[in-house]
This record gives sequence, C-alpha cells and structure tokens, in this order.
Amino acid sequence: MAKNPPSLHIISECFIQPYDVVTNSQQSRQPFYLTPWDLVYIHPRFYVQRGLLFAKPTQPHEHFMETLLDKLKHSLSLALVHFFPLAGRLKSIKNQNPLSYSFYVDCNDSPGAKFIYSALDNTTVSDILSSTDVSEEVILHSLFDDDRTANIDLHAMTLLTVHVTELVDGVFIGCGMSHFLADGSSFWHFFNMWSEIFQAQDQAVGNTTTTTTSISISRPPVLDRWFPHGHGPLINLPSTPFHDLDHHHDDHDHEHDSTKISGAPKFRVRTFHFSSQAIAKLKAKANSEGETSKISSFQSLSALVWRCITRVRRLQPHQPTTCLVPVNTRSKLEPPVSQDYFGNSVGITVAVTTAGELVGEKGLGLAAWKLHQAVVNYNDKAVRKRLDAWLESPMFLNPQGGGLDPHWVMINGSAKFNTFGNEFGMGKALSFLLARNTATSGKIMAHSGREEGSVDLEICLPPVTLFDLESDQEFMEAAS
Repeated sequence: MAKNPPSLHIISECFIQPYDVVTNSQQSRQPFYLTPWDLVYIHPRFYVQRGLLFAKPTQPHEHFMETLLDKLKHSLSLALVHFFPLAGRLKSIKNQNPLSYSFYVDCNDSPGAKFIYSALDNTTVSDILSSTDVSEEVILHSLFDDDRTANIDLHAMTLLTVHVTELVDGVFIGCGMSHFLADGSSFWHFFNMWSEIFQAQDQAVGNTTTTTTSISISRPPVLDRWFPHGHGPLINLPSTPFHDLDHHHDDHDHEHDSTKISGAPKFRVRTFHFSSQAIAKLKAKANSEGETSKISSFQSLSALVWRCITRVRRLQPHQPTTCLVPVNTRSKLEPPVSQDYFGNSVGITVAVTTAGELVGEKGLGLAAWKLHQAVVNYNDKAVRKRLDAWLESPMFLNPQGGGLDPHWVMINGSAKFNTFGNEFGMGKALSFLLARNTATSGKIMAHSGREEGSVDLEICLPPVTLFDLESDQEFMEAAS
C-alpha cells in the first residue's frame, strides 16, 4: 500500500528578540551598515537555508517537544544578544538628484527573528535519509518554507528564520538567513554559538555562579564594519533589486523576473560522500602529478569534480572551462580581519583551462594546481582591486546564475565549517540538509561529512549529465 505524501502543519509562529533588549549594548542601538561584500548579495533570493536532522530519544518524555522548544527559544534569544543584527530589519534610503539607494539594518525597529514550529505528518527520519530525487524535493520544500521573489516587501523581510519541524521519530532544526548579512563562515559561526549556548543552559542549572541569562560564548562576533578606505558607512547604489523601491519598473518587469523559480530550468541534485581515505588518495595523486606538495585536500577534491563534470559534458578539446571557488578574504587582507568578523568577507577565485587539458593525462594535478594558484594569488591587492571595481560600477549577483558560462563549475561552501558539532540535546545530527532555491547547472555545495575528515558534495546538473557523472569510473571510485 502506497504511503501518503508528507503533509506539513504549522503549529505556531512567533518572533524572538535578543534577551533583555532594555539593557542591550550601545552598539546594538546603532545602524548596522552594509559593506560592498554585503551589498553584492542584497537580492532577496539570496537567502541561506541550512539545517540538521536529529533523532528523537528512544523513549522521549511526555513533554519532550515542549521542553525542547522552550530551550531553543531561550538559547536563541541569548544568542541574538551577541548577533543582534539578525533580529533587525533591512531599511532603505532613497536619494534624489541623482537617484540612488542606500541600505542598512535597523536593529531596533523590528519584532525580532522569526521562529516557526511545525509537524511533518507521516514522515520518519528514514524517509528523509532514504529519499529519492522527487520525494526529497517535496520534503525539502516543507522543511525550508521561505520561497522569496524579487517582489517581497523589503521592510517586512525577516533576516533570520528558525524553522523547527517535528517528524514521527525525529526533529529537523532549520535556519534561514539573509545572505547580505552573513557568508558561510558567519552563518555557521552563529549556528555554532547558538548550539554552545543551548548546551550551556543545562550546565547552568544548579550552578550558583552561572545563570541561564549570563552565559558567555567562546567566539563573540566582531561586529565592527570593514570598508575600503574612503568609503562607508553608507554606500549609494544606482539601482536596486527591490521592485517596490524603484518606480522605473512597470508591471511587465515582474513577468520577466529571471530569479523566479518557475522560470528556472529543471535539474537533478544528488549528494556524494567522500571519505577521508578517498580524499587523502586524491591529494597524493594531485601533488604527484603536479610535482608539488602544496595542493590541499579540498583543492584535490575540487579538481576531481571539475575534471569529471567537464568530461561528461563532452566538450570539445579546445573549449575553455572555468572553475570558481569562493575564498575567505578575512586572512587575505593586510592587516587581516578577525576570523570572527560577522558579515560577508568572500572573494571568488577563478581557474581556467581547456577541456582537452583538463580531461587529459595528469589533468587532476593540472586542475588542482590551477586552483591552488588562484587562491594564493588572491591577495590583499587583488581583493582591494575587485572591491574598487565594484564600487566604480556596482552590480547585484543573480541568484539563478543568469549569463554565466554554461561550462562553469562553482564550488560553494567549505569542508572547514563545523556542521556536525552542533547539538541540541539529541546527540549528533544524522544528516545535514540545505534548501535548493537557487539551483544552477554546475553549482556544487560542499560541507563537512558526519565522519571526521569526510566531505559531502551536493551536485546540481541537468538529469542526463548527472546520470553520466554517476557512471564516470574515476568519479565513482572516489565517491561513496
């Protein structure tokens, strides 16, 4: 007998403010200004959504979910004391003569971060872990509820949404965050500290020197803004991705909005797992072929993916192919910015070669070395040159990747993020999931695997291309 499809029921919604807003710091009362790195991602569809799947205790007590929700909300309110911009709202300033727009985050005029509690009926942990492409898409759409378009009301836009979904035998804790507020490093910084506070709550109970309202964190965020010399704190932009702010748009603009999911091509997405042993072999092979010892594990894995995807795309030998890999620029600047800097601090490194070179003999080492050089050469001078060019001619990235090279591969995320170290009273997470609201051919999301040293790659390609990748011997020998 066929199983009924999952049905999501929203049980409650509320807003969470930083704990004890009356005594919050003077800094939290000031506007939180957006840097050029932030403004690149100000399009409303750039909304980072990630989450972790946990198993319920074998014999949960009668009020298990009620207790869990109370602890999640309280720890979230404490976390927002440190990460208060996430409880704010985006505000705009429209300037005249010439027409321009400025944006900042108001950390006071806001109801707070959104917290949703729902139940996904008729769905178990096993259903998610063993889901097929089609069923997984249905489930993900339920777990990640935010489907933003460019027509969203700017001033009502929640910058942080926590969505807790109860399953028959599990709990999914999802988090959605506006990309203009945080890159991957800052997203997981917040998630890690929220988890740290949650776990400290239980330790504080019965401790006469610590209360659940005075919990400190190991890595407080650095909220001072970094701007290129001579710029900031407000940056004037000649246009805006928000239709309701720009009266030059007419009704026809909405019909041609390239960021609407309905207009996006269809892709298949699959997650591939790479063990620490498989990655070590790739690293050894890449360094051997490149006659070096400088190529990293992640560069070796990225090179394999770039090489194998290019092969199954069946490009002509002379055709160029590009691999883009974001790089954390905090350590690239001189002087460097703290790794705890909260916001966006990401640059895009670019490696280019021909299909023939990439899939040829010793192509793994060649690709890995090009990726290594791209990262090394992306220094302080290159970072500032890129920022100066953007300030001279600001542009917003297209979440759907419109206009990009069809032969590209872009590897987002990082195996360095502490994904599975986050616990909320239910032990180690069983799985990591992310929303697929910006699917693009060649887009790859990387994150640390559940086992130490392993990496998971979620690869998005046209169905036929992904099928061929699943049949590629070199790729599948490394993946599991």
